[in-house]
Amino acid sequence: MKIIVAVKQVPVRDSLIHIDSSGRWLDEGELSFEINEPDAYALEAALLLKEKHGGEVVVLCAGPERATQTMREALAKGADRAIHVEAEDLVRMDTFGVARLLAAAIADEKADLILTGLQSEDLGLGQTGVVMAEVLGIPHATIIMEIELEESGGRIRVKRELEEGWFQTVEMPLPALLTIQSGISKLRYATLMGIKKAKTKEVRRVAAGAMPEATVSLERVYPPQKKKETRMIGGTPTEAAAALADVLQFEVRVI
Repeated sequence: MKIIVAVKQVPVRDSLIHIDSSGRWLDEGELSFEINEPDAYALEAALLLKEKHGGEVVVLCAGPERATQTMREALAKGADRAIHVEAEDLVRMDTFGVARLLAAAIADEKADLILTGLQSEDLGLGQTGVVMAEVLGIPHATIIMEIELEESGGRIRVKRELEEGWFQTVEMPLPALLTIQSGISKLRYATLMGIKKAKTKEVRRVAAGAMPEATVSLERVYPPQKKKETRMIGGTPTEAAAALADVLQFEVRVI
């Protein structure tokens, strides 16, 4: 079984963020970068499948030269090789453009399974994997909790997380694309031997080439505003409780 895992390099979660001079993205000059955590769970799912059924795990990543660090980390954890789509300005592309870029890079790989994280930690759109499946013309499923390869080898059974504690079991033919839910397994660390081996594993470079003009563009980003606000809720205890619940559900969106 050949499994391709699409990963993204994102700023370290606790980084001090500044907006660049254009106002459209972050100033990356002093930022450190790491693997997108949801993609790390996709990689872990792929490695577990490889350990159980055999095969090959290929890491796919689009980005500038610094993305090599993220791919080497994945190789150190057990991936067999990597494909680096050399793209300097991914933030200027829309989801469709990035999906087409990734799909084109693996068109000749004939993968049985493609895994991505549920969403990225910087944009959080949760669309790239789904659009990539449509570009490739293969079935897909999202928010995957479990993957089981059927004995025939040509189909898989997956468990999807739904709302309010419900789950859905779906049978799918291969090849297919899955977006993996975070937290479904314990992430492994790279061993010293794995780090040494990663230095000699293949990283195939693919030029991004000319991409069509984006149909959706990011015009402006803003840092979160720091402010304090106090609101008094009156009425009877029943009325106050109902008003508080409305605020938490529809304004704060925590319930």
